Amino acid sequence: MDNLLNIIMQIAVLVFAVVVHEVSHGYVSYLLGDPTAKEQGRLTFNPISHLDPFMSVILPDFLIFSGSPFVIGGAKPVPINPLFYKNYKRGLMLVSIAGPGSNFLLAAITIGLLAISVRIPFINVQNMPGLFLFIKYMIIINVILCVFNLIPIPPLDGSKIVMALLPDDMAMRYESISPFGIFIIIILLMLNILDLIFRPVFIFLQYIINLVT
Repeated sequence: MDNLLNIIMQIAVLVFAVVVHEVSHGYVSYLLGDPTAKEQGRLTFNPISHLDPFMSVILPDFLIFSGSPFVIGGAKPVPINPLFYKNYKRGLMLVSIAGPGSNFLLAAITIGLLAISVRIPFINVQNMPGLFLFIKYMIIINVILCVFNLIPIPPLDGSKIVMALLPDDMAMRYESISPFGIFIIIILLMLNILDLIFRPVFIFLQYIINLVT
């Protein structure tokens, strides 16, 4: 029963994190003059509007039930049209940063709230194991999602940031590998190569959580 509750918590936090991630992309694009996401009803926190069968369900469920120490996933990308931006590359970079940035901000806010709560006896979340576990997942999953999306493999956000820094011809060649990106990511996961990135991050987060509590 406890294991099932942990799985439900992980899925709930992951869904919330990826929805915030995608809405942040769309909202920053909207602020830059692009109405596409708003017109298509994607500036919403309704998870159903952002559901992607593979990235939102199959991949995270596979990782959870296979006992993977790391859970990653994603949502259906929010549609954007960079042609609305006054500065195409600058706009693309800002929109790409917005998603991972929102996850980092969520984690930072959660760490701050955790640090405050443990110093107030009657709301110390360490005395509430379920809530404390949920908070840990909020921190860890949001940071892992942030780091994962900053990996420069198309179509992840990190690749779009790199593209914005490259000359146009190099950016186009770089973007051409996007159809194969998900397969590259799956292979890296299967070979545990991404552990080289995620494991130090996970250890550091555990250190931070222990430090603030």
